Amino acid sequence: MPITLDQLNAASPEEAARMLDGLYEHTPWIAAEALKERPFQSLAHLKHAMAQALARGTAEQQLALIRAHPELAGKAMVAQTLTAESTHEQGQAGLTDCTPEEFARIQQLNADYNARFGFPFILAVRGPRGTGLTKAQIIDTFARRLGNHPEVERAEALRHIHRIAEIRLADRFGAEPVLGNQVWDWHEALARHSDPGFAEHGQLTVTYLTDAHRACAAQISEVMRAAGFDAVHTDAVGNVVGRYHADPSAKNAKTLLTGSHYDTVRNGGKYDGRQGIFVPIACVQALHGAGRRLPFGIEVVAFAEEEGQRFKAAFLASGALIGAFDATWLDQQDADGITMRQAMQQAGLNIDDIPNLKRDAADYLGFIEVHIEQGPVLNALNLPLGVVTSINGSLRFVGEFVGQASHAGTTPMAQRRDAACAAAELALYMEQRAAQDADSVATMGLLQVLGGSINVVPGRCAFSLDLRAPTDAQRDALVADVLARLQQIAERRGVAHTLEETMRADAAPSHPAWQQRWERAVASLGLPVFRLPSGAGHDAMMLHRIMPQAMLFVRGENGGISHNPLESTTADDMELAVRAMQRLLDDLAAELAGV
Repeated sequence: MPITLDQLNAASPEEAARMLDGLYEHTPWIAAEALKERPFQSLAHLKHAMAQALARGTAEQQLALIRAHPELAGKAMVAQTLTAESTHEQGQAGLTDCTPEEFARIQQLNADYNARFGFPFILAVRGPRGTGLTKAQIIDTFARRLGNHPEVERAEALRHIHRIAEIRLADRFGAEPVLGNQVWDWHEALARHSDPGFAEHGQLTVTYLTDAHRACAAQISEVMRAAGFDAVHTDAVGNVVGRYHADPSAKNAKTLLTGSHYDTVRNGGKYDGRQGIFVPIACVQALHGAGRRLPFGIEVVAFAEEEGQRFKAAFLASGALIGAFDATWLDQQDADGITMRQAMQQAGLNIDDIPNLKRDAADYLGFIEVHIEQGPVLNALNLPLGVVTSINGSLRFVGEFVGQASHAGTTPMAQRRDAACAAAELALYMEQRAAQDADSVATMGLLQVLGGSINVVPGRCAFSLDLRAPTDAQRDALVADVLARLQQIAERRGVAHTLEETMRADAAPSHPAWQQRWERAVASLGLPVFRLPSGAGHDAMMLHRIMPQAMLFVRGENGGISHNPLESTTADDMELAVRAMQRLLDDLAAELAGV
């Protein structure tokens, strides 16, 4: 029989320790330390308590835990001395039934890994869905992580240990993440569609109004209809719009707007944007299944374009909802010479109807968005959810230092006008200056010595500046300091420079009331409320211009990487995201009802 949380909370220390025995391989002190926090509000609360207990442990204790784990398909498996939990997990992944070639490959990886890191390779072989990774996926992950920095890999091993414990805990408590599994499956199904040139290589790329993009729109429409939305349609820019009507008895009911984008970067991940579509769909599906209506409507928009990959018109889909669609974009051409106008016409979209897409903010309560974090912060803290405080404002520039190309062997160091060194000095200053602020970031992402040669002092160096901060004032102070230092460097080094501003985006701070609603929802799950800014741009930035907005971040796996095929999250974390949104909807309904 599964254990219940009430039983765990009421048990004696000895009984409670037995209930949690085996979650962490041969390391009972973690559960014992976590049990000091009883009573637990939820399994999420218990998981976090165990993660924190390990985080408080010494480096030696953490390393001992890693070393307590058996190698994958290693000596302990052959000798049949694995714990029952490890035997089940390795067997489910097929590691007890390797071909001679697979076994030899894993043994070599084990040897190389131990030689490099001094501890065994740890992988949650049951994967993000809990149903098991394939042997090919395991071997590929093993080989990839062998190249990690030792400190990075040690942290990754600990994160996988927490994931293993999470899966074991769910088995013990009979806690299947049903909603999270559904959302995970929807992502997998949608990821089958990819543009030519990428699909053949197993890569995910969905750019605006391609065949794959249109197939995604059709599939999202089907999911919405099956979930119980009252009305579903594709609008004039390709957005898929699903509406779930308010309770008929609610007078003058307004609508809550939510959603995110379904296009991707080239060779991107499965969750960027799409998570913010499927999480609210799961909420509507649950409402519909319960025959329940709220005192407000829910409008979920799967935005057709956010990434600006096919045409240079990022946020055109959410921009259309605030009346910011620029008609000159229609004449832009893609790499094949097809204009946006032609692409829209081929897709059967009614261009003349685009102005009518603008929403009247008076009809809406606000906009909320769920999104994978696309960064390492939550992952490093072992937190599944984070509440966004602001979407960073940003400024971008492209520029060039112009010095004097000269012979690398004959030009004395004191007489050089080295354009590349000027750019390098500026890049290092940006790193130092941004680190002085809370949450400012500065990046020189493009750096190119034009016409460079190995034996020539660089005469020209092109560069870019990307400067971001949670508020416009903080961003502008950062920009002012960087541009002042650029001028000083140029004068001191005797180089000229050019600089062009290419993009300016204002910060989008979360509306306090809506941010607090997300905070209460996260706290209701037994999780600590962690607040963080978003360094990346989101559709919420556009809706922010006409209505209040706030975002919820979901932890990413693999160090939080995004815009990459390794972008990942777990069904358990998506379950928590759905539960948090459900709580927000319930609380909002109670507010409007005056309860």
